[in-house]
Amino acid sequence: MSKQNYREHFNRNFHLAYPVMLSQLGHMLVSVADSVMVGQLGATPLAGASLGNVIFHILLLFGIGVSYAITPLVATADGENDSAKSIDYLKHAIAINLITGIALLTIVLFLAPLLKVMNQPSDVVDLAIPYLNTITFSLIPLMIFQTFRQFTEGMSDTKMAMVIVIISNLVNVILNYILIYGKLGFDAYGLLGAGYASFIARVILAIWMAYYVYSDKRYAVFRKGFSFGNYNKMIFKKMLGLGLPAGFQFIFEVGAFGCAVIMIGWISTEALAAHQIAINLAAISYMMASGLSSAAAVRVGNQLGRKDIHTLRTAGFTLYGMVIIFMSVCATVFILGRYFLPSLYIDNVAVVEIASSLLIIAGFFQISDGIQVLSLGALRGLTDVKVPTIMTFIAYWVLALPIGYIFAFKLGMGVEGIWYGLLIGLSIVAITLFWRFNHLTNKMFDA
Repeated sequence: MSKQNYREHFNRNFHLAYPVMLSQLGHMLVSVADSVMVGQLGATPLAGASLGNVIFHILLLFGIGVSYAITPLVATADGENDSAKSIDYLKHAIAINLITGIALLTIVLFLAPLLKVMNQPSDVVDLAIPYLNTITFSLIPLMIFQTFRQFTEGMSDTKMAMVIVIISNLVNVILNYILIYGKLGFDAYGLLGAGYASFIARVILAIWMAYYVYSDKRYAVFRKGFSFGNYNKMIFKKMLGLGLPAGFQFIFEVGAFGCAVIMIGWISTEALAAHQIAINLAAISYMMASGLSSAAAVRVGNQLGRKDIHTLRTAGFTLYGMVIIFMSVCATVFILGRYFLPSLYIDNVAVVEIASSLLIIAGFFQISDGIQVLSLGALRGLTDVKVPTIMTFIAYWVLALPIGYIFAFKLGMGVEGIWYGLLIGLSIVAITLFWRFNHLTNKMFDA
């Protein structure tokens, strides 16, 4: 493969991925804006945001994983020039994601009171529960948005979702300012105001994205996908067979970080606030790397539909190179900015000091985090989701969390020990998933 061909793949991957990366960044900036603006109120509200987001983000990312099923299927159908398949996938995805959103809403409302029995600081819990109950209602509009976003990504159209996310994110920041601090005649709702702002911004997100797909001339042929009824059990089975394992992959990873939050809450409010800052920053790079992962699912799925395995592997390995470069830059920023970045969130010396030590660890796991999320996207493009799900479960729940617990509470390493456990889990899953992509695509040459 010549340098010229690699350059062509780099350019194509970049133009496909950068709108998704910015769109994912926009999603993440909702949480960042909440944390930065709530952090001005003190460590306790910031810790409340961290605790409330434990349950919310675990189930939200499960829903996002379920929605990912449509992208590789539509990408493959697009590679086959089969619009009828894409219409069926869109129609069934709308039903699946609506039901998933309602189910997740019900689960979160049921789980929220359990925060009171997790041995967390009582003042933090009192703020976290109303905030969690509020942002939970944004799950349904987010799942609607994801349906149409993943459909357009499967069609290699990523820019409009980026624009919609960025604008809705600006709406969120403006509403945060008004509702958190009580501007323009509104009451100051504090942390709860951030919840109201996020909900309103996500409703706008969903309506706009659905309208775009329905009204744009490019998608006129797919309007039949908006209809209800005449469902096919086999299509539901196929999509859930992809989406549910992808959702559980997120649960196992994000759930491990969520469990880490609970353990950190046993240490102190300051440690919990510092963790929220560090994980918030690490999540920015992770979500942007997931944009490259989405590009991998589309490129791999597209070439799989065309049965061009050589191009499939070249596109995939080019994306691995891109994610390593990107995450190396992020690692450098975290390590060099380990004191400055936390100071943007809060003016508390103890919290900033703890967060700075966590950002060093975050810097070390950036490349592993990038490789593992890129691998999940590439394997999703191959419709290989079950074995990677098992791999992520073992890495995080059998290894990372028990090791983190031992480091933190048996060896006295505190919050840093929990993060070292997560670093080990990320490294293991990155190595095993990369090996699997290389192994499976190599075997395709012999098929």
